[in-house]
Amino acid sequence: MATVKQWAAGARPRTLPMAVAPVLIGAAAGLSEELRVGWFAEAPLSGADYSPESPAAGIYAVQWAAALLALVVSLALQVGVNYANDYSDGIRGTDDARVGPLRLTGSGAARPARVKRAAFLSFGVAGAAGLGIVLLTGHWWLIAAGVVCILAAWWYTGGSRPYGYMGLGEIMVFIFFGLVATAGTAFAVVEAASAQGAAVSFPHEVWIGAVGHGLIASALLMANNIRDVPTDRESGKLTLAVRIGDRRARGAYVAMLGLPFLLPLALVPSSAAFLIPVALLISCLPAGRRILDPSVTGPALIPVLQQTSLVGLAFAASFSAALLLS
Repeated sequence: MATVKQWAAGARPRTLPMAVAPVLIGAAAGLSEELRVGWFAEAPLSGADYSPESPAAGIYAVQWAAALLALVVSLALQVGVNYANDYSDGIRGTDDARVGPLRLTGSGAARPARVKRAAFLSFGVAGAAGLGIVLLTGHWWLIAAGVVCILAAWWYTGGSRPYGYMGLGEIMVFIFFGLVATAGTAFAVVEAASAQGAAVSFPHEVWIGAVGHGLIASALLMANNIRDVPTDRESGKLTLAVRIGDRRARGAYVAMLGLPFLLPLALVPSSAAFLIPVALLISCLPAGRRILDPSVTGPALIPVLQQTSLVGLAFAASFSAALLLS
């Protein structure tokens, strides 16, 4: 029977910053937009008046509630996909020769049914928080979008034809943990205000942040798959790293990690604040140097996962700051 510590390790806490980052960017984008209620206009994070007398005080509270619910959705989906991956890889035997952190199913620490139950419990938490966003925004079609996100999380390694075994993992991570999570958070924050009668525009700058975070999240998965190339090849798990080979996969990782810090250059003409994330390109050097060394393989690549998560937070924090200052 798995211990609490083992269950916590099975949730893969090192990946959780990747779930926080898109919400941080999306919330900053949505909350930095000017809010108009009749004659009153101001941006919630630009000198807002949160006193009860403020015409928009209640709307600000609803926007923050939407952002917090989006954070719960993102974290719960990340934990859910980690447990689902643990379960599906474990019952397929993919983790029998694993060189990474402990897997509950593959190691025999927990029964497969319990790991599967933990995955669906996490998805349930995400669904409940998502329903809260639906109630705040009034957009019931978001339920269908949430179902698609949960199915995508499960089918990464679950089902009869898991897309993670076909080399599509990085693409789906880019879409769901990048574009959908980031722009979706901004949409929730903006639409929560609109549902309260405020006039507020969708922040199109958020797409730069969404693409950037999606690439970094894909880089995290790529680093994980580079580490597992030998065992994945033996077990028939044809990840993108297996398909393109070790050398090209390492080059792709560096491109995915560094490009996000150059994308904000497109926004510099509108505000010099977007030079802040550009200046943090240097944060990619430790992970980039380590992964480009072909002699660093197997467990020696595990630190790259943590470094990639920190780079993701650096990008999210700096881009969010630029959004608020612009």
